[in-house]
Amino acid sequence: MIFDLSIKLFPLLFLLLPGFASPSLCAEQVDVARFSQHDMHGWKAREFKGETRYTLVKESGRFVLQADSNNNASGLYREVNIDLARTPFLNWSWKVGNVLKGIDERTRDGDDYPARVYVVFSQGLLFWRTRAINYVWSSNQPVGSNWLNAFTDNARMIAVESSPGKIGEWINERRDVRKDYRQLFGEEPDSADAIAIMTDTDNSGLSAIAWYGDIWFSAE
Repeated sequence: MIFDLSIKLFPLLFLLLPGFASPSLCAEQVDVARFSQHDMHGWKAREFKGETRYTLVKESGRFVLQADSNNNASGLYREVNIDLARTPFLNWSWKVGNVLKGIDERTRDGDDYPARVYVVFSQGLLFWRTRAINYVWSSNQPVGSNWLNAFTDNARMIAVESSPGKIGEWINERRDVRKDYRQLFGEEPDSADAIAIMTDTDNSGLSAIAWYGDIWFSAE
């Protein structure tokens, strides 16, 4: 099956990638991104239109991942194998430098976000059922709202942050992925198969800058 990379079917593309990375494991936590340790092991790039620039930078004594997008879209992903029965909670921190004004995120022309974190579920060999939850820093949708991705019904968007009043502020996030999946898709997920991050502005032609901290799954 061939996918058109000019549209953002990002979750579906993971099906074409063999093997899994091995994130760090402990009894209660699975580390996915250790940017604070200047560690990019296992992360790969996927380009859609142009290239968002992702760079490890030092801020307040720690490393974080900075993302700069100017009318382009590319993401970073890492293949994982997360047992959501054991570690269902996704944890991360992020900060944005701006939101995108004048767009409708529910349309293809407005499907841009200053920051987003994907969780991808491959559904095994049923590639047509690959699904994804997109946790986004929305530019205009209320916090807690969710909607269908503008390009595929198999991806759902959740506005985790929205307020422009939080621009320039580091925010710590924690989501029960298993619970979110049940609410969005009406089924019980077994595992998560990839994590991705993306700052993109290709549809709106605007610019955005964001920063991402460490990402991990936990038991509670």
